[in-house]
Amino acid sequence: MTFEQLQYFISIVDHDTFFDAAEDLHISQSSLSKQIMRLERELGLKLFDRSRRKAALTDAGAAFYPEAVSLHQHY
Repeated sequence: MTFEQLQYFISIVDHDTFFDAAEDLHISQSSLSKQIMRLERELGLKLFDRSRRKAALTDAGAAFYPEAVSLHQHY
């Protein structure tokens, strides 16, 4: 897990969509999605429910979010 991936995860939650987060981060939506998939694979958790238009957090994602924010702030 990288701090960049944490920033991406937090940005998606804050913006509600991968598209808006990617625009704010000045990266492509594809790159953002790939980094989040890598993070999910490394954690062994599904962080987002991608079946909806908005980036809805799974229960695991909701539990991980405060930890990600804390880690990012300490960094």
